[in-house]
Amino acid sequence: YRADPTKIVGATACAECHAPAVEAWKLTHHYSTFNTMHRSPEGRAIANKMGIRRIKDESLCMRCHYTVQQNDDGRDVTISGVSCESCHGAAKDWIKVHSAKDDPHRLAKAAKLGMLQPSDIYHVAANCFSCHTVPEEKLVNVGGHKAGSDFELVSWLSGEVRHELQKSGGKVNAEIPIQRQRVLYIIGRSLDLEFSLRGLAKATTDGDYAQGMIARVNKARTHLEEIEKATGLPEIKAMVDVVTPGELKPGNEASLDKMADTVSTNAIKLSETGDGSKWAGVDPLIPGPDKYMGTPYKP
Repeated sequence: YRADPTKIVGATACAECHAPAVEAWKLTHHYSTFNTMHRSPEGRAIANKMGIRRIKDESLCMRCHYTVQQNDDGRDVTISGVSCESCHGAAKDWIKVHSAKDDPHRLAKAAKLGMLQPSDIYHVAANCFSCHTVPEEKLVNVGGHKAGSDFELVSWLSGEVRHELQKSGGKVNAEIPIQRQRVLYIIGRSLDLEFSLRGLAKATTDGDYAQGMIARVNKARTHLEEIEKATGLPEIKAMVDVVTPGELKPGNEASLDKMADTVSTNAIKLSETGDGSKWAGVDPLIPGPDKYMGTPYKP
């Protein structure tokens, strides 16, 4: 899920048409990490344990904490914190197509060229979980990095990273409609299970990383059990049932990846076919404004 550095164009190119969204981004931790993460005591402590001298240069930290672009010398360099292309895909192939407003098919064409649009909830959100579940065992076992964030999709997308500005021309950062919140909540809980299983599949030892992933799997499965009870969705039941507790252990890659694939298949189906209108049963499970991660941008 790492964006191709050879196709990164940078947030400035996006700002030509999405200036309000870029202004909102500049007030987020995603933006400020470019100047702060490598200086933070926590970041330096992890880097020292890992033997990393330059966090922003030639380190695995670049994968999740920064936007990386290949320069003219063929070298990967950090150009910003987590940015537009971290979520929506490296834009070199599709940005001009996407911007051709006189073409009624521009968005469909851009999608074929690699743009991940907001409507493609599963694949956009998968980018979030590919980092927020921490994809590197050594970071946890050696560096002491946390085994992922306590990441719930609705509360994070409704907080400081919210940029629902396009329809109002940048005048209103609109709340996410409840029907969409339902889809986001269900797909988010599904992705948490999928990526926790994939993380555990890569674990080589029964250390902090493996134990952290097992804990994440069990917690995500519990959330999905609640969703199944509230909605009766067969796709959710398939996700819950595929997890075999006795197989949640390091060194069991094939079985764990198979479980994750089942979760992925069903989550994609729900993402593509469900509009949330029939899923009101999950409303009591969706976090409210008091749980939002940060303050939403106000134009």
